[in-house]
Amino acid sequence: MRSRQPKQLLLAFFGEHVVDGATGPIRASALISVLEGAGVAAPATRATLDRLVQSGILARTRSGRETLFSLTEHGAAVLREATDRVRGPRPFDPQGKGWTLVTFSIPEGQRMLRHRLRSTLTWEGFAPIRDGLWLAPGEVDLAGSLEPLRQDLPPHTVIAFHARELEGFPIAESVRAAWDIEAIRREHLAFIEVWDDPAAVALAPSALTVRTMLVADWLALLRADPRLPAEFMDAQWPATRSAEIYRRMHEKLAEASAAEFAELVAARTTARRRTGLAGPPSAPSPTRSAAGRPR
Repeated sequence: MRSRQPKQLLLAFFGEHVVDGATGPIRASALISVLEGAGVAAPATRATLDRLVQSGILARTRSGRETLFSLTEHGAAVLREATDRVRGPRPFDPQGKGWTLVTFSIPEGQRMLRHRLRSTLTWEGFAPIRDGLWLAPGEVDLAGSLEPLRQDLPPHTVIAFHARELEGFPIAESVRAAWDIEAIRREHLAFIEVWDDPAAVALAPSALTVRTMLVADWLALLRADPRLPAEFMDAQWPATRSAEIYRRMHEKLAEASAAEFAELVAARTTARRRTGLAGPPSAPSPTRSAAGRPR
């Protein structure tokens, strides 16, 4: 697998353990501890937390000497948008028939917006087939995908079509030019090599960290696999096996990681009671973000 970046791990942690629960803010020291178990040094975690605050995904508050982080409304929306695929039973199947085509134009001076749009399209399975024209298998819910960017995209920036292959104009050549199918296979095989090993449950000192690593790797694999139709792969295509291994390992880690997370939250509550503080700290108003979907 590719190296696990601090941002991938933090988004995996918040998406897995925080977004669906009323847990309150998470201590910076707890986040640092979880990522240290995955080999990320504390300064890298702190710097990444700062960037996630700047991008509007996280909000930062203080309680005594503790720095706390929580998801903004926008950050929660971004993570929930990925939930269907992350937890779905067939995450590598196309979304319907045919193909979705997208073209867009963003001025040179808005490079960050262009990067956010390209990242969102990549998560949804799009790849460029020529300058300014992107292709994805199936019928992508583009309106939902672009919702986090909606207020920042000028009108008519993105134009999209649903299309089908025409007789005499086979799409296979364009598909193989847009996606390196053997590279996608290698991503699956790398995931399988790591997580099909029973010893993977001991990749880190805590089940909470291991499960965070698993989800981060799963997000990376989902991003790498665009959900191409079956006719472009062979009978040994490993996507089904990847999904089975992910679900098996995820379930194996569930009880222990949930217990460790509950202890983490309880420790924060106990510390607040000792300092005489009542109730969770108030978070600043969420901002719209420069972030796209999870990578």
